This record gives sequence, structure tokens and C-alpha cells, in this order.
Amino acid sequence: MELTLAAMARDYLPWNLDQRLLLPVDMRDWLPEGHLALFILDAVSELDLSDITATYDAKDSRGRAGFHPVMMVGLLFYAYCTGKRSSRKIEKATYDEVPYRVLSGDQHPDHDTIADFRKRHLKALAGLFVQVLLLCKRAGLVKLGHVSLDGTKVAANASKHKAMSYERMSPTEQRLHQEVEQLLEEAEQIDREEDDTHGKGTRGDELPKELRRREDRLAKIRAAKAALEAEAREKAEAEAQRAKEKAEQRARIEQETGKKVGGRKPPPVPDPQQAVPEPKAQHNFTDGQSRIMPDGANKGAFMQAYNVQIVVDEHAQVIVASDLTQQTNDKLQLVPMLQLAKENLLGETPEKASADTGYFSAEAIQDERLAGIDLYVPPERQKHGQAQRQNSAADPAASAAQQMRSKLSTPQGKGVYRMRKATVEPVFGQIKEAMGFRRFSVRGADHASDEWDFVCAMHNLLKLFRSGLGFADPAIGAA
Repeated sequence: MELTLAAMARDYLPWNLDQRLLLPVDMRDWLPEGHLALFILDAVSELDLSDITATYDAKDSRGRAGFHPVMMVGLLFYAYCTGKRSSRKIEKATYDEVPYRVLSGDQHPDHDTIADFRKRHLKALAGLFVQVLLLCKRAGLVKLGHVSLDGTKVAANASKHKAMSYERMSPTEQRLHQEVEQLLEEAEQIDREEDDTHGKGTRGDELPKELRRREDRLAKIRAAKAALEAEAREKAEAEAQRAKEKAEQRARIEQETGKKVGGRKPPPVPDPQQAVPEPKAQHNFTDGQSRIMPDGANKGAFMQAYNVQIVVDEHAQVIVASDLTQQTNDKLQLVPMLQLAKENLLGETPEKASADTGYFSAEAIQDERLAGIDLYVPPERQKHGQAQRQNSAADPAASAAQQMRSKLSTPQGKGVYRMRKATVEPVFGQIKEAMGFRRFSVRGADHASDEWDFVCAMHNLLKLFRSGLGFADPAIGAA
């Protein structure tokens, strides 16, 4: 039966599935003007993707033709912008959803191809962050009058139930070692009995499988112990360096002033070779570089996660720096994050920078590398109506804290710091809610850091898209 409604009623438009197209169509006409997918097509044509395409240029031309890498990049751009990161869902969308059909040119890469492409080129995709940021800057979306820092926890691609604490590892290691020894003895006994009965070369299959399972678990636990012990040594080395610097600073001040510095004496420098992991230190067997961290959304709960960091420009909430750390808190992130922002923006520095109390340390706010940036970082949380703490001016750390408290108590200081929440915190909401990014797709700190950079690049691309400035706009020009 011919599917046509042409003769049924003149109030209906003709609908005939047997009609053949006489001329090739421009698939972009399937989308309304100003659609995000069309913007992404322009974006991938403007960005320098040579780090990706160059890997295919030198390959042998023999064999089956592959999908165009620029098309694959466009699919990933749109998928991350719209919260669809599963390679299987992306594959399905190339059949079911018009924007994906347009971006792929009605081609359908399978999910293995999509997953392999993302894995192979994740570092290059992360590198696009700076290119997109500079496009935003040329469009006037980055002013560098005031930037804000913050961090949040994003779930690792691992379950916290696949972790074991250091204090449990040693007894478990001993128990497994004893079981392996016992199984080896049993295996030898069975071998002797079977050789006597059936001759040499005959052996049961069940015992070796049991033996391999325990040996594998034992090897994993030993590797996890070694990783925790190496991490403890690295942490002790960093603490020893900081303690040494504090002691040298204290001695220099005493020599210059001729007076002893007040306050508590710095603790003795720890010996990194004697460092051992904390008993509660945990290692995850799925992603050994992720950490158990407090879940900010659920008070008292913990999650297997990474601590992601961003620096956001106040003008249009564009991210000017992004990074990832395994540290649970943010105390050591102020200097490196502002330095990274300067590097991304080709040497330009913001006038003002604000961060919450978790970033405060006297060493950080007095660091020479941040000279020229007006910092607003409170030493502690201030409750409404609470009197400011007073410290001895003889203590340089206390003096730095008191100076910061005084700055933040002024109308200007309050005004600048008030904008911190309105600048950086909504960005995390946009990434987690609008873009649906709440869990990493990859494992390992390096890969997770690359994925986070790519997510932040897509956030900035969406800001550019919503600004209404196209790539042909003279304010932007060619990338």
C-alpha cells in the first residue's frame, strides 16, 4: 500500500515516503538557524586540530578508509556539551537524533571506534582548552578584572568499596601468603599422589585456578602497599621542604630584626625515609590514583573522587584555568592555579583574585609569584557579627592573616569577596547539572585531568555560543 495522504484532504501537506529526492540535500538545513550543532561545525573548522589529524596523515593509505577525525571531534564536542559521554549512546544518537546525524554526515561510527578515538586523542582534546579560551578572550568575554577560584569533588571511575586501608593490607597480605604456601604444599602432595596412580604429567585443574586467584590478590595488595608507602615518602619530602623554608624565613627575620619571632616554634623537619602511610590511608584497586574524599553534597558522606579546580573570570563566567589534584583540601592550590591562568592567557594577570578560606596560607598570599594580584582570601570563616581575631604583629604569618582580615572588613573588600560565590560556584552547577558531568569516564589522574580540561573547554565553548558571537565576527577572527 502506498503511504500517501496527498488525496485525503487539502488541509494536510503531502506526505509520501516513496518520494525520492531528486537533488542532494544540505543536511545542515535539517537544523534551525543558530543551533548548537551548527556552531560546533564552525568551531571545529576554526580550531587547530593538527595534533589529532597529523597522526593520520603519515599512515599507510592501504586498508579500509576510516572516519574523518574532524567529524569525530565534532561528535565529542556536541556529546560533552549536551551531557552524552557514553560511546554507546553517541553511536545510537547518530541514528536517532538529527544533530548527531548532521555532525556525522549521516555516518555511524560504532561505540568501540568512538571510545578508542577519545582514549587515543584525550591529551590533544584537553589541549584545546587554551584555544577555546583565547577565542573567548578575543570575543571580549574575558576581562581579567576579578577572577575567583574554587574546587569541587568529581566521582572517579571507581567504587569506594573497591578500596582497602593500609592497616588492613598487612594482615591480609600475611593471610594470603599463608594460604598460597598451603595451596602450594597441597598441590605438590596431589602431584605426588597422581604421579603414583596415573604416572607423571597428570594434574587436576581446580587447585591451580584457586592458587592463581590468591596469588593475583596477593600481588595487587603488595603493589597497593608499595604505592601508599611511596606516596607517604613523597608527602614527607614536601613537608620537610616546607618546614625547612619556614625555619629559614624565621631565622632571616630574627637576624634582620635582632629579636626572636613570637608564636610557636616550627616543628622539627621530618625524615622522609622514616615516613609510613597513615593507618587509614586507602588505595583503590580500580583507580589507584583516586582518593576517598568528603562528599560536599551529602554531609558526613565520602566518595571515591578527584578534587578538580577552576579559576573563573567574573565578566562572563569563562574558565581561565583548570586542573585536577589528588589533595583533599585546597590549601596548596592558590599559587599554581593563578600561575596557570597567567600562562593560559599568554602572560596577562588578573587585577583581583578571590578564594574561600580553604585556600588561605600566609606563604601563598605572600608568594612573590602573585605580586601584582590583589588577593581576597579570608584566613577563616567569619560568622555574621563575629569579632575579628587579633594576632601578635611579631608573628609574620599572623600579621599576614590580620592584614587580610582588615582588607576584607572594608566595604570594597566585602564587595569583591561577595562576588566570589556569584562567579565561580554557578560554573560548577552548570557543568554538573546542565552538562551532566558528575563522574569521570577514564581512570588515572593524568587521564582524568585531561578529561576535566576538555569538559572546561566545552563549558567555555557554550559561553561563546550563547554570547551570540559567531566565528565570522571581526571581534574574534580566525583562531
